[in-house]
Amino acid sequence: MKRVAIVFLMLVLGGCGAATQSDRTIDPTVPSVASPVTTQPAEDIRSLDSEPAVSARDADACSDGRITFEYPPVDLDAIEYITPLGLMTGSHVTPVDHQYYQNFKDPSRLIDVYSPAAGTILDIQHMVEVLTDGGGEPISDYRLVIEHTCSISSIFIHIGELSPRIAAVAPPPGEYARVDVAVEAGEVIGSYTMNVDYNVVDLDITLEGLLVPDTYEREPWKIHTPDPFDYFAEDIRQTMIAKSLRSVEPFGGKFDHDVAGTLAGNWFEQGTNGYGGTDQNRYWSGHLSAAYDLFDPTHVVISIGTFDGVSLQAGVAGNAPDPRNVTVDTGLVVYELVRYDYWVDGERWDRVSLMKGIEARNDDGSTFGVVLFELLDDTTLRVETVPGATADQIDGFTDAAVLYGR
Repeated sequence: MKRVAIVFLMLVLGGCGAATQSDRTIDPTVPSVASPVTTQPAEDIRSLDSEPAVSARDADACSDGRITFEYPPVDLDAIEYITPLGLMTGSHVTPVDHQYYQNFKDPSRLIDVYSPAAGTILDIQHMVEVLTDGGGEPISDYRLVIEHTCSISSIFIHIGELSPRIAAVAPPPGEYARVDVAVEAGEVIGSYTMNVDYNVVDLDITLEGLLVPDTYEREPWKIHTPDPFDYFAEDIRQTMIAKSLRSVEPFGGKFDHDVAGTLAGNWFEQGTNGYGGTDQNRYWSGHLSAAYDLFDPTHVVISIGTFDGVSLQAGVAGNAPDPRNVTVDTGLVVYELVRYDYWVDGERWDRVSLMKGIEARNDDGSTFGVVLFELLDDTTLRVETVPGATADQIDGFTDAAVLYGR
């Protein structure tokens, strides 16, 4: 096959803000390895990350076809649980395309990171900031891309410390490096505490639930990101399922919720460059998702990039109507936005312990305000937010309404 790889670059300096690493020290005395390295300031690569590109590596340097990972991405015995694909929180307005391998019960424990199969590390980014509402949060950790075949790669975000030979070619803080470092299956490539992000990219798969792929060209791997669990040997997969906080299939999670002709899924304010946004300090400001909870997919979540000046994730009073049932024929829909929390067997989940059967419950007495939706056609959505209001106070749209598209 003609080998075309996607350049896997970050949209912003940070990855995800679910958990961050404390500053780590990398030993500068480790000798450099014989590997070509190209570094760039992170602000420069942000202007490039919408472009697919032919890899600089030789077309014969990788193999084709589906493979099975014989090693987990991290030491599964050292983590408490896996948070599945599909989280919506803070600046992650649309459901996220990666899982989280976490242990908040023992925040000082170092957890090994493995290459799940043989491959080549192509990209290393030394991240220094996570962008959130209220300003950036300083971090010092790494994002790695490992190419396993011509089409299948692993992406790790928030590796706290790299193994010595990989650290030797890592870029300085705030910079990105293209490298060529071969790794073996099961090789320890680094370590972290509390949280690391992981996903698999398979260029032979295009997700059906992201209806307009061009919308995501700023993160071109997103449309090729399946459930990672499906790529691991069965014994590892079963351990992952046992550690996952999601108790229904797909156990590894789901983040593509677009349903053609309905409200369900992701929307972007017109004129704001789709997922890429226009202001890199708040690229998510024009994002919107009418989707489903990552643990409890019966629970409707409305996630808005800008609601009263900040991002918001909320349940809807009465948990209805289902966005998959809202069409052009429905007309105006008014959702009253409320807080929600997680419960297991009648008790609130502590958010640090592995639990199964997590249920999302709305607090219908805690209203943030309302959002008005009307599908004008299959790809155009009229939206208006009214902070502090209740549904019975709304008569219809005003001049403040804004148009969104897929």
